[in-house]
Amino acid sequence: MMTRQDLLKILLFAVLPVLLSCSPHTKTFVSDCNDDDSPVYKRVPFTELVNHLKKYDKQYVEVTGKYIEAPEQSALFNDSLFADHSIKQAIWIDFNPDCPLYLKGTRIGLFQYNNGQFTQINNKYVTIKGRVDAHDTGHLNQYKGAIERISYIDL
Repeated sequence: MMTRQDLLKILLFAVLPVLLSCSPHTKTFVSDCNDDDSPVYKRVPFTELVNHLKKYDKQYVEVTGKYIEAPEQSALFNDSLFADHSIKQAIWIDFNPDCPLYLKGTRIGLFQYNNGQFTQINNKYVTIKGRVDAHDTGHLNQYKGAIERISYIDL
């Protein structure tokens, strides 16, 4: 007959790998391109930003959404199941070579070929920090607005 202690050990070894596999393994990429401005980033919900983009024009924000890239597309979409996922409700993400993003604590760039592959960010939920440009509506003027001077992305 198994003792209570034996049962707890078995349960621990069965549950521990599941718990560890659920822990978030995020990668954070940062840039120092906005350090001269010493901006304060305001955390803004995606729908608030899209619905009131002009209010946030030229301000530094932190926003979370689903990043989608494709030919002629670099955009952040609302990650809610109940939201409008059209391009007109998306935000153009203007990555710029003047603001290189590096894996925190390294010199490995976000768009750099590393260990035989690029960092995969397409179809990922990300948190981005940058400056809002309500007048830049992205490729073919299809987007609600843009975030430029990206200085932080957490995958």
